[in-house]
Amino acid sequence: MRLISLIGALIGAGLALHAAGASATIRASDLIPRKLIFGNPERSAPYLSPDGSMIAYTAAVDGVMNVWVASLGNLEAARPVTHDRHRPIMKFQWAMNGTHLLYSQDRAGDENFHLYAVDVANNTTKDLTPYNSVRAEIIAASHERPDEILVGLNNRDKRWHDAWLINVVTGDGELIQRNEGFAAFVADNDLSIRLASRPLPGGGQEYLRREKSAWKLFTTVQGDDSLTTEPLFFRSDNQSLYWIDSRHRDKSALALTDVHTGKTTIEAESDKSDIAYVLKDPVTHQILAASFEYERMDWKALDASMKPDIALLNRHVTGYWFPLSQSKDNNAWTVWIDNPGKPIKFALYNRRERSLKTLFTARPSLEGAPLPATTPHIIKSRDGLNLVSYLTLPKNIDTRTTGIPDKPLPMILMVHGGPWGRDSIAYNPTAAWLSNRGYAVLAVNFRGSTGFGKAFVNAGDKEWGGKMHHDLIDAVKWAIKKRVAQKNRIAIYGASYGGYAALVGLTSTPRQFACAVDIVGPSNLSTMLANIPPYWQSFAENFKRRVGDPSTPHGQKFLNARSPLFHVSNIQRPLLIGQGANDPRVTQSESDQIVQAMNRRKTPVTYVLYSDEGHGFARPQNRLSFNAITETFLAQCLGGRAEPVGSDFQGSSVAVPSGKEHIKGLAHALSQP
Repeated sequence: MRLISLIGALIGAGLALHAAGASATIRASDLIPRKLIFGNPERSAPYLSPDGSMIAYTAAVDGVMNVWVASLGNLEAARPVTHDRHRPIMKFQWAMNGTHLLYSQDRAGDENFHLYAVDVANNTTKDLTPYNSVRAEIIAASHERPDEILVGLNNRDKRWHDAWLINVVTGDGELIQRNEGFAAFVADNDLSIRLASRPLPGGGQEYLRREKSAWKLFTTVQGDDSLTTEPLFFRSDNQSLYWIDSRHRDKSALALTDVHTGKTTIEAESDKSDIAYVLKDPVTHQILAASFEYERMDWKALDASMKPDIALLNRHVTGYWFPLSQSKDNNAWTVWIDNPGKPIKFALYNRRERSLKTLFTARPSLEGAPLPATTPHIIKSRDGLNLVSYLTLPKNIDTRTTGIPDKPLPMILMVHGGPWGRDSIAYNPTAAWLSNRGYAVLAVNFRGSTGFGKAFVNAGDKEWGGKMHHDLIDAVKWAIKKRVAQKNRIAIYGASYGGYAALVGLTSTPRQFACAVDIVGPSNLSTMLANIPPYWQSFAENFKRRVGDPSTPHGQKFLNARSPLFHVSNIQRPLLIGQGANDPRVTQSESDQIVQAMNRRKTPVTYVLYSDEGHGFARPQNRLSFNAITETFLAQCLGGRAEPVGSDFQGSSVAVPSGKEHIKGLAHALSQP
């Protein structure tokens, strides 16, 4: 389900240069150096080979995160098997044959990912998808065909991914299904395509079943269910298909459907939240456990054999745990462990022995550092919705342990991206950093966020800059009333949709926030929709449904009304913008437009641009430089603490086309070699 986003947000988001230093010397009142929070993890993301004999993880090679491999019992003898010198490798997995690793890499953030296969024994790498401006996406892999994978490639038509069967050993590929307007394919365990989805007007999907050479309608998912219903995978019999399904209910449930008879049974559900993650048997593909997340993660055993495992992990982990990988026999797992106030750890869990052994700490330099705790709060919107929110406070500022500071603090409203995603109680490096600088950090699951049922996510339809923003303002008012926040010292901060929300904050509620930070946020919804990547064509109807329709005069007028660009005259407070020049989702023109409009009005804005980045800042040097600028900017407008820039611009492509004079010391820092 959300595994990729979980890893990216909680592990990959902290990639940068590792900084030495004894964490024991960091007192509760000390600034935690940025490099300790956003620096390269010493080691991260361990994945077991199918037979459980080897482990792969990421660690730096000459300052760039690459994939390393070791025998499970001898991690100290690990060796790097990839050698990227420019961008961190953030997505990798074992091939089912156990002899090869697969990883994806793009160029300078353009998201045209190539898929590479590494022969672990020979330490050689083969580009399986050697095409220019083509995005490769893994559709399926199977133990039944361990040397092969099913890959989607848009090399024939940029809008649609054809299905190719590729041999990871030889690199040979065969086109097995042309894509004539399908959003996605579903394959069985023989890597045969069995289902395809096709977008419908109104944002829904129809699912077609392939019978010999013909496609026949299998089932339909209406627009109301399109963000909360999806097929997962076939069981080993290739007859039963698991779904996440919200049809005929509000919260998505785990369903099992016989693809021949259509008979469906509900395997797991909750009345509070959607299914979050599932854990399956690697061979039979029976789902053994499912998790639900409302305020916190809660794992439920669906097979009796899993009950002792969940009970043991719950006893040993006081916070948040997640199985990252499993051996083929399901005896060994690698587990991600997030305990409050402690750095992320990774452990090896042996089911047969019921033993949990730490493999390594991602950032040992943070051991003993004043990492904050996060507490959940339910905030009521003005129209009665429950907004599950998370408050992160500086260390030792909540002596009553109520989740509320002893006295009001300057606050940062941190808005998640998507908007079809969610905030969690899990460790967030940005929240940890900002709280250490003296701020209360409030993250709000506003309407449109996923995980809380289809009514909640659909309540965000055409409410960008409308009721979605009202929810954020209601959360700010809650924070002021509860004496969390100082009324006149509140900033709004976010990336992607969160960046858009920051711009809306300054343009639609111009006196609510003291300043704003927008990272890769759209300023003009019409141009954003006109410039989406061609391979997002299958989601176009959903964009029309949920954001607005730029193809009609009425829709264009509506989108303009909700676009910060057309309300620049309202801006009264300082604004910092960060942008990647190669962003395919929210193109550079989105930031250029609003900066140019503000410059024409002589309204101060600081614009930071990275020539080698896309939708966010993957290179550690770039992230460190932007965070150094942000820290000074926030200290100027909110009065929090700030670490000097120091060497955090070194190796970065940072450029400031506009407004460097508005942030103290920025021009000088940029002039240094």
